[in-house]
Amino acid sequence: MVEEYNKNINKNDLKSTPKIKSEELINWIRSLQQALTVEVDHGFTNIQGRTNKFSCFVSGYLSSVPSGDVSESEFLKFKELGLNYKKYSTMSINDRRRIIVQTRQALHNLYKYHEGVDKTGSKKLKLRRTHESIVQKRSSSGDSLSLGCSISAIKGVGPKQAERLSSLGLVLIRDLINYFPRDYVDYTSLKTIDKSQPGQNVTIVAKVRRCSSFKSPKNPNLSILELFIKDKTGSMKVTRFFAGRRNSSIAYVKSQQSLYAVGATVAVSGLVKEGRYGKSLNEPLIEIIDSPNSYLKSRTIGQIFPVYSLTEGITADKFRDLVHSILYLTSEINEPLPQDTLKRLDLPSKKEAFFHIHNPENSKTLAKAKRRIIFEEFLLLQLSLLLRRNLHKKSNSPQLSIELSSNSLVGKFLSILPFSLTGAQKRVLKEIESDIVKAEPMSRLLQGDVGSGKTVIAISALLTAVQSGWQGAFMAPTEVLATQHYQTLSKWISPLELNVDLLTGSTPMSRRKEILTDLVNGSTKILVGTHALFEDPVVFERLGLVVVDEQHRFGVKQRNKLLNKGLQPHLLTMTATPIPRTLALTLHGDLDVSQLDELPPGRTPINTQLISPKDKKYAYDLIRSEIKKGHQIYVVLPLIEESDKLELCSAIDVHHKLSTEIFYDYKVELLHGKMKSVEKQEVIRDFINKKIDILVSTTVIEVGVDVPNASVMLIEDSDRFGLAQLHQLRGRVGRGASKSYCLLSHRNKNIISRQRLDVLVNSNDGFEISEIDLRFRGPGQVLGTKQSGLPDFALASLANDVDVLELARSEARNILDCDPVLKDNSLLRSLIKEQWDKLKIGNKLN
Repeated sequence: MVEEYNKNINKNDLKSTPKIKSEELINWIRSLQQALTVEVDHGFTNIQGRTNKFSCFVSGYLSSVPSGDVSESEFLKFKELGLNYKKYSTMSINDRRRIIVQTRQALHNLYKYHEGVDKTGSKKLKLRRTHESIVQKRSSSGDSLSLGCSISAIKGVGPKQAERLSSLGLVLIRDLINYFPRDYVDYTSLKTIDKSQPGQNVTIVAKVRRCSSFKSPKNPNLSILELFIKDKTGSMKVTRFFAGRRNSSIAYVKSQQSLYAVGATVAVSGLVKEGRYGKSLNEPLIEIIDSPNSYLKSRTIGQIFPVYSLTEGITADKFRDLVHSILYLTSEINEPLPQDTLKRLDLPSKKEAFFHIHNPENSKTLAKAKRRIIFEEFLLLQLSLLLRRNLHKKSNSPQLSIELSSNSLVGKFLSILPFSLTGAQKRVLKEIESDIVKAEPMSRLLQGDVGSGKTVIAISALLTAVQSGWQGAFMAPTEVLATQHYQTLSKWISPLELNVDLLTGSTPMSRRKEILTDLVNGSTKILVGTHALFEDPVVFERLGLVVVDEQHRFGVKQRNKLLNKGLQPHLLTMTATPIPRTLALTLHGDLDVSQLDELPPGRTPINTQLISPKDKKYAYDLIRSEIKKGHQIYVVLPLIEESDKLELCSAIDVHHKLSTEIFYDYKVELLHGKMKSVEKQEVIRDFINKKIDILVSTTVIEVGVDVPNASVMLIEDSDRFGLAQLHQLRGRVGRGASKSYCLLSHRNKNIISRQRLDVLVNSNDGFEISEIDLRFRGPGQVLGTKQSGLPDFALASLANDVDVLELARSEARNILDCDPVLKDNSLLRSLIKEQWDKLKIGNKLN
């Protein structure tokens, strides 16, 4: 079976050349990672080394990647990165941070890939099953199964089993092929006993030295078989357990013992454990080898075998056998990509990828299969987004006019402001103006950190629409935020004598009728509101521009419903939750993106500190000190009421304690989402008017409450929030010129939890924080909503597969440049239609 490995029973391993090469590559990666870490620690200052600056060193070092260890595409990728570092000295801090993140990601991917390749080793087990042999089963089986057949048509699947499988969403054989493993157990690492390490999954080939069996002294229904194996490098104990009255009978266990004669050669695969008497394998897979040239009969020993998510009544072994029995049907899978594309991108065919995802020959074929499937997932998404974008651009929209004079509405509004626009605001305003003068509808996402001045941009855009004879809609996800925007608009544009109205779920019926009448006859120029704007009675006379704030909190259907209320109005969506590039490409690939990357002058950086329960006295002393200076305080909690399941502070309990015990001499009020709208508005109004010293609140104040006088935020159980959400909350303070504090209180002793919070302590950059949050918690948690339109990927990870996403985006553009409506790519087109139907997304803008 393993002629080469059999030598291990007689002599020691020899070091192989590939291992030496691999060590050279790993040393190269580590040296570069150290240099990047030093630069990050010094704040991206392009530090001076002994002879060269950081950028010069890295540029040269990236060109010296050990070429024998990397593919041509990897080599060219590092060479391109090296050229980019030549511009490092002229880059902004954000661009420097971005290129270092890209370099670290590339190094991480390179290390992961070569680590996987090395695991296969130079020694091979002799395996009978290959792709060709299994696919050939079709011609010899004579059955009439196809991917469209019911699972119950598979031999051995009865009505009960079919019912259990249907609970997993598996009805057709095609569903079974598309049901990917959640994990893999890798037994391809062929080791001698001395080289096996505790915690490793290994395969060992050795001789049986001794075998014995006995009944458990503690459990009469448990018998134990102990096998002692030995090779030239050492010995190890192998243990099998037999439970149940039948399996644990002496006769059965003795029959098992007789299989392992002293001197027989066995292949054993399992997890190495370290015990009192040395290394051992418990419950491993064992196969007796007839001779050194024998083929393995097992489909798991010495191989990578898949692990699936299953339900009660379906065993792992039976499910693997079921999948294996129909793998030959992967030959039916049609290839949506041209052969030259597969060759250029070094991707296997779709049928090969689906075969190897369930039945990998080694870690290299598994990695290639995963990459192929991930690529197609991203490609279909990017094609659908770009097609939707192109379709949207063909719609007719209001062609607005730009009046640059100081007498225009925008000119008057900007002159009213008590401050000048930042450079970033001026740039973004020009980008929006260049869009809305076109006959095609604008679809732009405006990203800006907390306090970067997005509202001013939104009002300017809305005034441009009004100046051109059209109406504007300003939509917010909560009544708190909608009211805040309405008050800001009313304050800033009252001298312009424009009719601005607010429509929310709590607007009285009589007032609602007045607003709807004014809207349809055109006297209302700008309507601010919540989800109430989606309702059918809301009819605009001439809707020219829709502004959506905190857009990720709305569902795709909701946004589209509002867009249908006009000819095809221009759309400006805004978010203060910085979205990592991968998420932006996934969610908003059909939008142009503008970024406010500059804060207005005069904003003092927020002092963020991590505190434990024993530091509460310090926190309360700081709060008391700030109140004496005339400032106000936020105390934020994750829950409204006490929970039996979660040992967390609740807003109601903390409010009672602060108002009656600790700060009884100050005005302490409570705000949470279950309060009536009128009550919430009253509390917020009192806080804005400085009638409240301390506001105890849930995350309802995450957006929309603008109180420059607030200087301290204490967040209880801060480890229960995501980093992006904490950054949003923190943005409620530091809005004035005074020094501000954000105290992150936590009781969790978990080191990873502490590391997460340390990110917030050390950084005020929302985009950097959201990138890290994406890695820690995943995209759904970063966005904080299930309405975002984020697709469910089978394998793709937005945190780990950035390079594949970028590749798919580029390829999608190439395909549509040559074939704008996929006329020559009918299979891709049908797959995209399936995806659109699955996501319930029409052809409107996201």
